[in-house]
Amino acid sequence: MSLTQTGGVATVTDATFAEEVLAAGLPVLVEFTASWCPPCRMIAPVLAEIAREEGHRLKVVALDVDENPSTTNAYGVLSMPTLMLFRAGEPVRSLVGARSKRRLLEEFGEAL
Repeated sequence: MSLTQTGGVATVTDATFAEEVLAAGLPVLVEFTASWCPPCRMIAPVLAEIAREEGHRLKVVALDVDENPSTTNAYGVLSMPTLMLFRAGEPVRSLVGARSKRRLLEEFGEAL
């Protein structure tokens, strides 16, 4: 299966979430995003940079909350962007809001 990629960040859907995130061999950073969300647009280049630089140890994907309500509701996501780190199929850390690359890596550091 091929995933749509935007700047190194793959797009996942309700249909591909289990395979691409829960069954992934690497930790996966999921951005719950929306096209109408200004902070989501602000953090997109940061996530693309992290995806390029940390791809050997971390997978970065985005899920559009408007188009994928099942996954969004399953994880109780109410605000965008919500960044959720999954390891071995389980969410291990969650943050809400845009951040700088340095701060994002610091906040997720020990969970990686």
